[in-house]
Amino acid sequence: MFCSSFLRKATVAISLLTCVTAAPTSRLQRRGLSFDYGTEKVRGVNLGGWFVLEPWITPSIFDDWSSSTTVVDEYTYTQTLGKDEASSRLENHWNTWITQDDFNQISAAGLNHVRIPIGYWAIAPLDGDPYVQGQLSILDQAIGWARSAGIKVLIDLHGAPGSQNGFDNSGRYGAIGWQQGDTVTQTLNAIQGLAKRYASQTDVVTSIELLNEPLGPDLDLDDLKTFYNNGWSTVRQSNPDTVVVIQDAFEDIDSFWNGFMNGASGDNNVMLDTHQYQIFSDGQVAQSPDEHISAACALGPMVAGTDKWTVVGEWTGAQTDCAKWLNGLGKGARYDGTFPDSTAVGSCNGKYTGTVANLSDDDKSNIRHLIEAQLDAYEQHTGWFFWTWKTESAPEWHMQDLLAGGLFPQPLTSRQYPNQCGF
Repeated sequence: MFCSSFLRKATVAISLLTCVTAAPTSRLQRRGLSFDYGTEKVRGVNLGGWFVLEPWITPSIFDDWSSSTTVVDEYTYTQTLGKDEASSRLENHWNTWITQDDFNQISAAGLNHVRIPIGYWAIAPLDGDPYVQGQLSILDQAIGWARSAGIKVLIDLHGAPGSQNGFDNSGRYGAIGWQQGDTVTQTLNAIQGLAKRYASQTDVVTSIELLNEPLGPDLDLDDLKTFYNNGWSTVRQSNPDTVVVIQDAFEDIDSFWNGFMNGASGDNNVMLDTHQYQIFSDGQVAQSPDEHISAACALGPMVAGTDKWTVVGEWTGAQTDCAKWLNGLGKGARYDGTFPDSTAVGSCNGKYTGTVANLSDDDKSNIRHLIEAQLDAYEQHTGWFFWTWKTESAPEWHMQDLLAGGLFPQPLTSRQYPNQCGF
């Protein structure tokens, strides 16, 4: 069934235009999949804010515009600075935000995967874009760092031409322009570039995510499924084994996605990625700690019920949206009522900026409880990637600091609050 499915879909991908030069691969032979996603658990972390800027992860990069609305994302950042200055600043960031030492710490914590977000503009830039390039040579280095640390890599296309969701984490905040004009073909070109570049390195790069968080309710979902099928074929041109990751587009992971690109369809090595946060509505931030635990535990049977490998590719220990600029540069939080049209629930003291060590005892206990419940729930299927490894000042989200502060279990299977979900 694999062969017939591949032949059926390959004609679409063969026509793609490419403008990407693949990294030298002669020193490596093509290899099969090096992680057993059917029996082993993915225990991973995202390297957010590295190759795709997010103001809340690295607010210092955006401090020059903290009181204006001219710069709100990577697009307007590079547009405002110009190519030369943006390149200078971003190359410094890319070379210092994540290093070999981070990969060593990730491995020492018992994690076995990282998810690395990257934008289309790093691989297949478009004429007229203000974005700058240079990310790929550092990503190449990161693959080597991962190899030396024994870490597997999921490369995640986090931003698509036109923006697939209008979020600042797509590179461009505002209107959704993806699926218009040539944007889907341009996205496939970027995927093709990644697949070619790392085809021989499946000892480390086990998976490629076709697109992060397409906003399903605002997109044509039939066209999205066609894109996923064509993306699978595009990756398969370069490697028969690389896991192709599709994102749930904020649709139900069981009722909507079961039956699509599963084993019966002839599409091999497909993984579903779902993102689970409990903080982006007034109702969610108003939940009690026990209600947050119950919501987390309810996800266990849901992920277990999918018909393909399934990871929770983003989640957090946060029970508030207090982190500085989490809702966008210059925007406040629902939790303390500073976000437009929200009702205050409590104080953001210690959570707006700060460190894990300076959180209140109640916050520390609540975070540890919620992290443990989510670990138990998400390992009911393939596993998880925490968001994110580090931030400059957001303690509820900063895994490196949560580990140091004893709020993330060590070892990862240890529990201070066992059997919260009854699994």
